[in-house]
Amino acid sequence: GDFSDISLKVTRSTVIFAMCAALNSCNLGYDIGVSTNAGGLIQQDLGLTDVQRELFVGSLNFWSIFGSFFSHWICDKYGRRKSFQVAAVAFIIGLIIQACANGYSVLMVGRIFVGLGVGFGLAIDPLYIAEVSPAAHRGELVTWSEAAINVGIVLGFFSGIVFYDLNDELEWRLMFAMGTVLPVAMIILSQTVMAESPRWLVSKGQDEEAKEILRKIYPEGFDVNPVATDIKEALERERIAEQAVGWNMILFPTPALRRMLIVGVGTAVAQQAVGIDAIQYYLIDVLEQSGIESEKRRLGVLMLLGVLKLLFVIVGSKLLDRRGRRTLLFVSLLGMVGACVLTSFSFFGKGSNAVFAIIGLSLYLSFFSVGMGPGAWLIPAEIFATSIRAKAMSVATFFNRITATLMASTFLSTANAIGWGPFFIMLAAIAVVVFVFIYFLLPETKGRSLEDMSVYFAEITGDHSVLEAEKKIISDRARADAAAGVGVEMTETPAPPLATGEVA
Repeated sequence: GDFSDISLKVTRSTVIFAMCAALNSCNLGYDIGVSTNAGGLIQQDLGLTDVQRELFVGSLNFWSIFGSFFSHWICDKYGRRKSFQVAAVAFIIGLIIQACANGYSVLMVGRIFVGLGVGFGLAIDPLYIAEVSPAAHRGELVTWSEAAINVGIVLGFFSGIVFYDLNDELEWRLMFAMGTVLPVAMIILSQTVMAESPRWLVSKGQDEEAKEILRKIYPEGFDVNPVATDIKEALERERIAEQAVGWNMILFPTPALRRMLIVGVGTAVAQQAVGIDAIQYYLIDVLEQSGIESEKRRLGVLMLLGVLKLLFVIVGSKLLDRRGRRTLLFVSLLGMVGACVLTSFSFFGKGSNAVFAIIGLSLYLSFFSVGMGPGAWLIPAEIFATSIRAKAMSVATFFNRITATLMASTFLSTANAIGWGPFFIMLAAIAVVVFVFIYFLLPETKGRSLEDMSVYFAEITGDHSVLEAEKKIISDRARADAAAGVGVEMTETPAPPLATGEVA
């Protein structure tokens, strides 16, 4: 149902589960932060060309495509917790190989494992948090995943300062090796602290186990039986509506599911189309091209930008449930348009003006973090129907990573070919296109439960298959309640006294 008006306190267990899941996103953020610093060091140490460096950076996104594409299988078959562990193991293997690499080929092998871990993580993190969060607080809690990415980015930037005085060859290796701490912690937490998703448990027929988890998620004394019933009915509703299994529901969707897929996948693609990962990976290059020649000063600006981005992600997470998804995304995109135009001024005219670049990049990262950063993963995590959520999240992450691969693998080449100023003007134009897409296709989803999304999108699109399924469920529930009422009445109503001479 629609729980937008229900005020529920966030329980300690919910906070712990969400924080543990968000920690997994730190791994991706750390890689972005480390690669921003280490990319140039690796290029100098191993004698790489610009194209090889682009491939090194972009390959992570490419291999994450396969991680996200197959994550649904492990996620649906073995549960959400096992998926976290698979992602962590992939991170550890990849980071160790990269830290020990003595050539470009070995370095790229390590990149494969890290990429697979990133793909798994991006698909499972917001999905899990959405499934262990009450609807009234889901927006804020899911955005913890984006906040954690930014914590990882700041840690990655900070590693460049920590190891600054070491020689270049040892510096970048230690930066990668330090990244193994987070996935090891993730394995321990997923095994000992985190609970399995109640929605996954219900889908496997483990209703009582699901209710135990729901009692931890909701405040003490809250009746979780209706919540468990909602989950079960949502699964049944979609089963009746689709009469299909596997990928048929995604490959041949009904109007409601088609709208969900367009909005969810489109929003995930838009997040990378505006250039965020590419800009973060090459921030050092952008700052250098803008006229900041001192390496220490560039690292200082890098830390400033990382902390600023993290702060605004926290601000955005607080506002998404209060102001709504659409409003924050509109503000975010319009701000990014202005920021990209301002940044471009740094590269027009004679010489370079670092002031425009620093202010423009600060505004770009801040406005992105308020809306497009957390919102672009919140939207897919909450709008997809329960029966397709894991698979649809895999598809959304798949296309998000494809877009990130294209942007990161062509950033330097494109900027050098058309000029840095026109490049940022191009990013501003892309943000305008995304604004139009969001304006016409994204409905407001603030406060709606995950189980309510199918009916909500069916009403928007006029999808009669889902609406008929809803009617059938309501009818079945009414008959079951009526039967239960009759049973209670027959049990509780005493038999009338026998008349004189009547034989029992």
